Amino acid sequence: MEFALTAEQRMIADTAAAFFHEKASLEATRAVIAGDGFDRALWRAGCAELGLAGVLAPESAGGAGLGMVEAATVAQAAGGALAAIPLLGAAMAVRALACGGSDAQQREWLPAIAAGDVVAVVIFGHGLSETNGCLSGALDPAPHAHVADLLILFDGARAFLVRSTDAGVRRERMGALDATRPLVRLVLDGVRAERLPGGSDAGQAAYRSGLLILSAEAVGGAEAALRTTVAYVRDRRQFGRPIGSFQAVKHRLADSAVDLEQARSAMFWAACAIDENHSEAELAVHAAKVFCADTFFSCAAEMIQLHGGIGFTWEHPAHLFFRRARSIQTLLGDSVFHREAVAALTLDAAS
Repeated sequence: MEFALTAEQRMIADTAAAFFHEKASLEATRAVIAGDGFDRALWRAGCAELGLAGVLAPESAGGAGLGMVEAATVAQAAGGALAAIPLLGAAMAVRALACGGSDAQQREWLPAIAAGDVVAVVIFGHGLSETNGCLSGALDPAPHAHVADLLILFDGARAFLVRSTDAGVRRERMGALDATRPLVRLVLDGVRAERLPGGSDAGQAAYRSGLLILSAEAVGGAEAALRTTVAYVRDRRQFGRPIGSFQAVKHRLADSAVDLEQARSAMFWAACAIDENHSEAELAVHAAKVFCADTFFSCAAEMIQLHGGIGFTWEHPAHLFFRRARSIQTLLGDSVFHREAVAALTLDAAS
């Protein structure tokens, strides 16, 4: 069966691509890197013009009520622009609340997140202690947690909502390879927390959506890296010829293009599987994360190599793509973890 976007999905993809092409610039990205790693202007514009944060939120909460395929096309455009925005956290939080939140929690938080007024992050932790409704413990580093208003925490089957402004929340900014997605470690000391009723279901929904958003961002980043590299080798001349005419260069770019098509297919397979609640959804998201993250990393590495000396400089954006690719590889489990998950699921199905 041949997969193809519908006319509406294609329109969403084109609109998102045009928005990021117009609004996201290398100059703005460099300014964000020098600051706190959060492009507030881009986020506000995206939420106002595109409804970035509310793609997955139900219409009753002010969202678009769309599925993972549509969310993937938006994330793909954001990834190609290396946008320094908390799109990952918003998607995961919306899915967590929609699948596991109480009616009151959904009414309070979903409209605010969908409008972009509240920045939310989802963190999977372990070993949190709970005493009289208060949490204590350290959490793994999370992207954009330093600007988050709402923290959704998962610890096994338990799930909690925490307001980041409450007393007892301490944020520790960490050094991160990808400065457009800064990592922050949270330490809780007797912080008041609210239970999220559907802990396990909410956690699974948030995790799968997170893997899908990262996969889509990786596809967008790989596309942009490959497109930039192809344009460069067509113009750069050595020995009186464009270096793109050399067979060794052609083969490397051809291999990248093949890998990119596989990654794009894996990403949309995962998006469709989640939307249709297919039995292979879990397998699909693990496979997509591996294909897409590793493809982005290889395309970014080729971008540096084929640009020659300029590709190693701070002034050229190649290192920004490489850093983002490496970051995506490690977030929500590295490639080794997801390959092992694919192997386990495949062997279980075979047995």
